[in-house]
Amino acid sequence: MDSCLIRLTTGLSELSLPLSESQIDALLQFVQLLAKWNKAYNLTAVREPLAMVNLHILDSLAVLPHLKPSRIADIGTGAGLPGIPLAICRPDCRFTLVDANAKKTRFVQQAVLELKLGNVEVVHARVEQLPAGEGFDSILTRAFASLPSMVDSTRHLLADNGVLLAMKGQTPHDELAAMAADYQLIPLTVPGVDAERCLICIERLKA
Repeated sequence: MDSCLIRLTTGLSELSLPLSESQIDALLQFVQLLAKWNKAYNLTAVREPLAMVNLHILDSLAVLPHLKPSRIADIGTGAGLPGIPLAICRPDCRFTLVDANAKKTRFVQQAVLELKLGNVEVVHARVEQLPAGEGFDSILTRAFASLPSMVDSTRHLLADNGVLLAMKGQTPHDELAAMAADYQLIPLTVPGVDAERCLICIERLKA
């Protein structure tokens, strides 16, 4: 994992994220777990741990400056992305990781146990089934659904002053045009990733 450590620390430096040694160790342990379980569970199309550092870990952490604490939901978390890397970096926040795929939530729950992440709850459910509760300050999605669908399905979960953060590749012009909400488009730079990345930040949902 020496090459993964070098790539991770280089990327963290480029992102200006000063993490502790224990946090870096936890991120690398998560990569190991993902690579191990991926062989049997087919959690991600990315197979190589070195590629996972850029495409999964650093990609997830690129949104860290835009999070609004302290209650955060990761909807359609899949293999725990971006929720687990973010939870490792923000132990002061509470994360709820939601996915409808039982196979993936089993892996995420196991990862949470092995990484001893006391600030993470894993929920196996469709987002529409989640009770509103007190609302989340930030709701994150990564390759989850089209923007209009995402706004509709998460509207009831967002706190009054909460923010909806959609991680996207290329700017989804058609989706933005069809969306009944005010938004901010934030370009993202992910170390080691040449492909276009952006974050759609929606701070106020229209009825």
